[in-house]
Amino acid sequence: MAVDLNNPFAEEQICQILLKNNLISQNQVKGIFKNTAKVEKKLAKHRNGHKISFTSGAKSAVSTTIVDIIDYLKPSRADGQSGIVDEDTIFQALAKEWKIPYKKIDPLKLDLNLVTTTLHRNFAMKNLVLPIDIKDGYLTVAAPYPLNLEVMDDLVKVTNLKVKTVLSSKSDIVKLLNEFFGFKSSIAAAEDMFTGSSVDLGNLEQYVRIKSSEENAPNDQHIVSAVNHILLYAFDQRASDIHIEPKRDDVLVRMRIDGILHTVYNLPKKVHNAIVSRIKTLSRMNIGEKRRPQDGRIKMDKGSVEVEIRISTVPVAFGEKVVMRVMDPEVLLQDLSGLGFTSTDLTRYKQIIHMPHGIVIVCGPTGSGKSTTLYSTLRRLSKPENNVITVEDPIEMIHEDFNQIGVQPAIDVTYGNILRTILRQDPDIIMIGEMRDLDTAKNAVQAALTGHLVLSTLHTNDAPSTITRLLDLGVQSFLIQATLVGILGQRLVRNICPYCKEAFQMDGIELSRMGIDVATKDSLTLHHGKGCIKCRNTGYSGRSAIFEVMPYTESQKKLTTSETDVEKLRARAREEGMFTMRESAIKKMLEGVTTYNEVLRVTWEND
Repeated sequence: MAVDLNNPFAEEQICQILLKNNLISQNQVKGIFKNTAKVEKKLAKHRNGHKISFTSGAKSAVSTTIVDIIDYLKPSRADGQSGIVDEDTIFQALAKEWKIPYKKIDPLKLDLNLVTTTLHRNFAMKNLVLPIDIKDGYLTVAAPYPLNLEVMDDLVKVTNLKVKTVLSSKSDIVKLLNEFFGFKSSIAAAEDMFTGSSVDLGNLEQYVRIKSSEENAPNDQHIVSAVNHILLYAFDQRASDIHIEPKRDDVLVRMRIDGILHTVYNLPKKVHNAIVSRIKTLSRMNIGEKRRPQDGRIKMDKGSVEVEIRISTVPVAFGEKVVMRVMDPEVLLQDLSGLGFTSTDLTRYKQIIHMPHGIVIVCGPTGSGKSTTLYSTLRRLSKPENNVITVEDPIEMIHEDFNQIGVQPAIDVTYGNILRTILRQDPDIIMIGEMRDLDTAKNAVQAALTGHLVLSTLHTNDAPSTITRLLDLGVQSFLIQATLVGILGQRLVRNICPYCKEAFQMDGIELSRMGIDVATKDSLTLHHGKGCIKCRNTGYSGRSAIFEVMPYTESQKKLTTSETDVEKLRARAREEGMFTMRESAIKKMLEGVTTYNEVLRVTWEND
């Protein structure tokens, strides 16, 4: 089909391309044309109701096209595949028809300086062109209108580079241009404010310059905008943690997504103190205290959900490092059946947590999902007839169904002191954030002995070694035997992206050589993600937990002595039906949930 270069987004032309690719049907085309005028009015109203930072010359570039109308209507695909015809699907079809590469842009892989310094803001906004790479004398730009030859000629003149184009969706280009230029202008303006002769080496040493009281004002609009952008960007990218790390000459902003840290921004060092001060102001920390670690929290809206952000600052070599953990209630408070338990393990875990009294311990390293499991468990156990009290350091997620107490060592509000007090608060269920010392463990044991159900966490590698850890803390073996009812060990594995999941064959012998015992030498059908626009070409999207559930039985109590052999405990638990985390991960691998690479990364052979 010949493309009309003067009007490549003509309604008839776009619909013909979608019909040719069997994405929509003739009946759907009729429905689209019937609703065009109505949708145009709604889109215009929506656009006028939102302040979009375009220059006046950019208005024509963001005018409504037939692609916007189809994306708004979101018709179901006519080719038999599940899903809808959205903007990305349409632009992929156009790229195929126009023989132009299509690219779903990953913001994490864009260079802020490249995007914002290659082209002037007004030119990029007006023509919706996004620089994404410069290599071997070629500038690669992403654009929703790559057939506009006049704009491409202007690009060559402006940059003195040869130009390659890739096709990207209009909404992605608009969003990224607004975000990157907006963030860059905020940082540049803030940097200008703090430009001076000071030489800052953070906590190592500092060349002192007397500053006015307003100079590092954390409420400066540019710093406010920059911090807001970082937080909203983290929500958009599904980040669980945000790291702001000062170095000698600059500041790294990194985000943890699906358990992996990605460097997102490299900021000038001059804005570091102001950004940290803004975060401290939001979280009610002491702005003047830079030598001691501090903790705080922020509550923000994420769409229709309130999200809490837990803040931790600590002095490092070149200043204060800030880590912000995003406590999303949609993640922390789930139904137990959605956490990743097998049916057998879920049944065993429910039996443990419904015991009338005793201690239940969830173990695993930092970031293994223990908080999600505990909160989800408490949510299941919480009833109007129960008094649920938690003791946490700090409170991770405020929930009105629980009576939550935060540890404050500065005023002698410690785990041990609180536990002695809350036994007089008539609790039914007590959750202790962590058993970190003998005093806490003794009070937990006392609570269990007096008829309460106690849930807590320990940092151990697996369920059986939890018992030796309790003995190491100084808890006597007969007290463990009298109070412990069960242990849950867990880790998190990344899930295969459902949009690019594909099957492949692998021999059981080859897996066995890697240390993955699948009890067969035959060829197996496994899955992996080949990488797509939905998962940033990682092949993974989201995470799920793997567990080992260990009810503390009479036979295990007999093995618990002052010189307990953890291997004997593990062997007995397996005889009684415990699946190890390695076995749980292998099961998920065989079910097509995760990959063998994740099994090897997260678990170990001596499981």
